[in-house]
Amino acid sequence: MLALPPISALAPRPKHAKRRAPKCPGVYSTLAGFPSFLPKEIENIKDPFARTFATRIERLPVSVSFSDNCIMSSCVRPLIRSKTSPVVLLHGFDSSCLEWRYTHPLLEEAGLEAWAVDILERLPRCDVTSKREHFYQLWNFYIKKPMILVGPSLGAAVAIDFAVNHPEAVEKLILIDASVYAEGTGSLADLPRVVAYAGVGRLHCLLPWWEDATVDFMISGGYNVSSQIKQVNQKTLIIWGENDRIISNKLAVRLHCELPNAIIRQLPECGHLPHVEKPNSVAKLILEYVQEDCYKEMECGRSPTLKLHSQSLHK
Repeated sequence: MLALPPISALAPRPKHAKRRAPKCPGVYSTLAGFPSFLPKEIENIKDPFARTFATRIERLPVSVSFSDNCIMSSCVRPLIRSKTSPVVLLHGFDSSCLEWRYTHPLLEEAGLEAWAVDILERLPRCDVTSKREHFYQLWNFYIKKPMILVGPSLGAAVAIDFAVNHPEAVEKLILIDASVYAEGTGSLADLPRVVAYAGVGRLHCLLPWWEDATVDFMISGGYNVSSQIKQVNQKTLIIWGENDRIISNKLAVRLHCELPNAIIRQLPECGHLPHVEKPNSVAKLILEYVQEDCYKEMECGRSPTLKLHSQSLHK
């Protein structure tokens, strides 16, 4: 069994790195290190991984065509910029980037350029088209390179929709217990909140605008990507918890058959949230998937572009 690194080993910001000045009022950190735009209830979280990860959340201004003002967009930016494709982590329904609090540090420790992005921001129009444009502009201005896009649960629908509409931005896909065959939010809207995302990931739901934004999104119809699946040209890794009681394993097999170029890996004794329940296993699968191209470069006599900074994933 691979072990999570101790909290002291979670890739702190390098001492020599300068903090960027806030782009707008209201983004300064509190005395405890948490950004002031997060709900005050963040102080009550006990999980040390969540607390550490929350201190790294920042807001970046993103210009979009449907608003005169920039959309302040929450994300965790990578500590390093690598020559390999960046790994961009989306999240599931009614959640946030905090659901990656266990897996993201492992990816960074392995030397990957890992982003964790909030896709359910406060937008003037809260529908699929506006979310797609918002994410594209964030990618275009900040990430800038074709990415390995990771979508868990309903985030997989976001990833498929984005990959089909902006193939130039997506090199590969990773879909985790994908909710891609239900219209809108499907059965996920009825999940017990604490059971679904262990409470921590839903901290954003305490923000005053959240309820209206969620209602607007559901009224808009949400995501319906079942007809787009066969249009996905990118190579895709499907990760699935064998004990998922939310989305049937039969749909994992169906998705594997319908995607033109996909491989599937199932995790035993794991439910709907492998990146929360089995972070070491998920990080290892992602790393191996990223390293495939590096191994090919070595076979062709070129130097690999990815170098592991730690062996912790292989213990």
